[in-house]
Amino acid sequence: MAVDIKNLNHNQLNELIAKAQTRQTELRKEQVSTVRDKVMALIREEGFTFDDLFGARAPKSKRAGAVVAAKFRNPDDAEQTWSGRGKRPRWFNEALKAGKTEADLLV
Repeated sequence: MAVDIKNLNHNQLNELIAKAQTRQTELRKEQVSTVRDKVMALIREEGFTFDDLFGARAPKSKRAGAVVAAKFRNPDDAEQTWSGRGKRPRWFNEALKAGKTEADLLV
């Protein structure tokens, strides 16, 4: 199936590219699934489990990625907040340099 791309306009080319990328992703998922099935079959055939060969996977932390409530708010822009964790934002440092205290910036 040859496509003459010289006769396609900009929108048609973008549509063709999007379809090709979607198909490429589908093929990749199919290949991964096939290889995974083969590997698992070989592991079972040899009398092992996945955990025997690769160790048990650690359970995911329930706290990982949890959203923390804002503790400080920028007085000049109420949309800028900081939870007090991690690196201090610029606006926080600038407010401290301008004479504000951490208590002044609390939510």
